[in-house]
Amino acid sequence: MSTPVENSVAAPPEWLPEILHVTWVFLSDYPIFLSLIVVLTGLLLAAVVRKFILFWGSKLTARTTTDLDEKLLRIVARVAALVVGYIALVAALQVLALGATAEMITIRLMMSMLILQLIRAAMQASNVGLAILGRVRHRFAIIEERTIPLFDLMLTVIIVAIGAYALLQVWNIDPTAWLASAGVVGIAVGFAARDTLANLFAGFFIIADAPYTIGDYIILGSGERGYVVNVGIRSTRIRTRDDVEIIVPNSEMANSKIINESGGIRYRYRIRVEVGVAYGSDLDQVCTLLMQVAADHPEVTKNPAPRVRNRGFGDSSIDFELLGWIRDPADRGRIKHDLFMAIDKAFNRAGVAIPFPQRDIWVKEVPAAGGKQVA
Repeated sequence: MSTPVENSVAAPPEWLPEILHVTWVFLSDYPIFLSLIVVLTGLLLAAVVRKFILFWGSKLTARTTTDLDEKLLRIVARVAALVVGYIALVAALQVLALGATAEMITIRLMMSMLILQLIRAAMQASNVGLAILGRVRHRFAIIEERTIPLFDLMLTVIIVAIGAYALLQVWNIDPTAWLASAGVVGIAVGFAARDTLANLFAGFFIIADAPYTIGDYIILGSGERGYVVNVGIRSTRIRTRDDVEIIVPNSEMANSKIINESGGIRYRYRIRVEVGVAYGSDLDQVCTLLMQVAADHPEVTKNPAPRVRNRGFGDSSIDFELLGWIRDPADRGRIKHDLFMAIDKAFNRAGVAIPFPQRDIWVKEVPAAGGKQVA
């Protein structure tokens, strides 16, 4: 049987219920036994807290179809149990009354271990949280497969910075000198990698503003056009109609004019086919023929419907324009070829002439033999 020790814990802690004060005072003569009871009680309470969170949280996650929210729930339950368990360990340590110095060092070590475990749990929770938000595309369109690494890096930096600051505070270390050194290093790195940082921030704003997305057909300010195949952190990749991939730094993409032919209120692209007919042609017949050519082409959409416009009287022809919508802007050249061929055949069958430029030359005087002028 244990014997009482001189350095006992007389007064019960404030957080202890009053009904247990007598038991505490009785057990305070046996600090090792009392400390063991506090640890076991804390571990039991931590298990109860974990089970409680998992039980009620599972009722909420049962409505979802993925296991991501269940993973997040388990992380939260584990963190709650850790906090309760460490509180119990600190209380048990105070019961032992090891002395001010030993107790302070031990508590700081335990708090450091707790902070490290919390940092790990926060990183796991951030990964699961980003995966959950990435699946809710209608509310968080900015978080998707290509942007998750960027947000993951940002959250990791924030979590590690907060954890490092907490560790410094636990060990009573002034972080001012560390922050000053980090600021100097940050300035040096910023100057050395300013182009990379410019591309990084431009990529973030491109992803946030979404002037174009993967699969859009765009035209660059320099004239290249093609599909967007990837929007990365540093660059944007475009595949042209020649199956050549163009890699453009995001800083250039953010500061140049870009035509997005896949944008707009409709997912259609309008093509224009210019054609001229001879003066004296039946213009109503010309309009009917052009409309029929557009209606017969299977890739010219019915909604919006094609239309014909008279654009004016030229030097040698009456100019018309056939306007139609197609689904893919990359098919513009091929469909215009089909329409030109069909228009030529339709005009030939109907006897509509497509004129070419002609010039009449009037000769006032013709030089005759012998040098005499003939009027």
